[in-house]
Amino acid sequence: MPGRGVIESQFQLLPESERVHDEWRRIVVAHSVTGVQVHDAKLVAAMLVHGVSRVLTLNGRDFARYPDMSVLHPRDASR
Repeated sequence: MPGRGVIESQFQLLPESERVHDEWRRIVVAHSVTGVQVHDAKLVAAMLVHGVSRVLTLNGRDFARYPDMSVLHPRDASR
């Protein structure tokens, strides 16, 4: 596998674990998440397990249901 790219080198990769799966399952049930939105729930689960509370996204509405997450749009990232 080639080395990490420019963007990837700026971030710490978070490992998957049974804790992430358990948190994902809790989130899916608690927020009645279905369909493709389960992928966002998986991201939120990993972030919460690893103590990350801010997500940079173009689709803030996709994360509005998660009160523990702070959403940042790229246009606001440099402020």
